[in-house]
Amino acid sequence: MSPTPTPRRRTVLTGALAIGAGALTASGLATGSARAAGGPTIAGTDTWGARPPAKPLNIIDGAPDKVIVHHTGTDNVTDFSLAQAFALARSMQTWGMDDQGWDDTGQHFTISRGGHITEGRHSSLSTLEAGTRHVESAHCTAQNRVAIGIENEGTYSTVDPLGTQYATLVDLITYICRQYGLRAYQIYGHRDFNNTLCPGDRLYALIPQLRKDVAARIGGDPTGPVWPVLSNGASGERVRTLQYLLVQRGQSLTVDGSYGPTTEAAVTAFQNATHAGADGIAGNQTWSQAVAPLANGASGSAVKAVQSQLTAHSVPTPVDGAFGPGTTTGVKTFQTSAGLPSDGVVDARTWSRLLA
Repeated sequence: MSPTPTPRRRTVLTGALAIGAGALTASGLATGSARAAGGPTIAGTDTWGARPPAKPLNIIDGAPDKVIVHHTGTDNVTDFSLAQAFALARSMQTWGMDDQGWDDTGQHFTISRGGHITEGRHSSLSTLEAGTRHVESAHCTAQNRVAIGIENEGTYSTVDPLGTQYATLVDLITYICRQYGLRAYQIYGHRDFNNTLCPGDRLYALIPQLRKDVAARIGGDPTGPVWPVLSNGASGERVRTLQYLLVQRGQSLTVDGSYGPTTEAAVTAFQNATHAGADGIAGNQTWSQAVAPLANGASGSAVKAVQSQLTAHSVPTPVDGAFGPGTTTGVKTFQTSAGLPSDGVVDARTWSRLLA
């Protein structure tokens, strides 16, 4: 049995949202808020009175490869004001820095119950506007270098987010996708990666609709990846892929296509390392953590997994661990046959189709 998931946010935030210094004008708009071309208004860290980071933050060249949706796990307040949004931002930063020991707020952006967006981690807004870099964060174990994290104020285990809040979430993710060249199926919930209740059953159930609503604006197929479930006793090419991926992630085992006790132990160790449900069964969280985008120039055991899968799909490819022009051509051929964008990049959806 997998362990019982635990909430991501604690009630320490609830009731701790005292209104402090907020840069509000007489009209109620935030001074210094940014409205990027084609994007929503986002109140920056200076606007809501953020503390400086504990130390310089890590700015990563290139785009993230996904957006992860969270809920704060706090009360579903009826104060929809901008002041409340700023108070929430300050409280979350205090919780992250003082209680968790992080360098700054964990997430990149927060959407209040009133539909106001605040920048979380410093430089999240400026790097988003540029669209060429992003900030390493602290919102999802093992995904903080590759994912934009969005917190939604409230707890959505038994109720849906408010209409205004949801609409703002669509607006923000649409802008993020446009700036970073992401596709709608690259939207996830926190529990896709970590053993957590976040973002609540009701908000998590809205992820497919959220993908559709974003796709309606940016185009493309919103269908997300679907992963097989493998356990002790399984065998075949999918097990071989899992083993290659585990080796790439630092586990020690023989790639033989047989899911025995050694593979089960490696899966459990990987699950523990990534805060996935540690049950030795490779399901949604395990695959979501194990796969990473691969393209021309990559190398290693994960590339061997792609090459072996291509060969199994009647696209003969040498299994040498080097992602060169031949592998790129093979990936494009497979993507075309699977009805995927033929870009030669093995992203999560291409991985999932290879495993189907």
